[in-house]
Amino acid sequence: IKDEHRYNWDFCDSLPYKMVLTPDVEDGGYVASFPDLRDASPCADTKEKAIANAKDVKRAWIEAALESNVEIHEPEV
Repeated sequence: IKDEHRYNWDFCDSLPYKMVLTPDVEDGGYVASFPDLRDASPCADTKEKAIANAKDVKRAWIEAALESNVEIHEPEV
């Protein structure tokens, strides 16, 4: 994200980051991941919980990146 005025939580949260939900064959449950957000991959016992956890992890990831001045890439469309 290049424009400094757009480099904030509201703008980043509005971006359509793709979420991928996959079964966890080793431990059971599901893993939700965002391919464009490195290491943002929570897991849970159900699809619904994995999706809810993913939203929380996405928020925490973006907040941490903003606080640390880590470049946040816009999602691939």
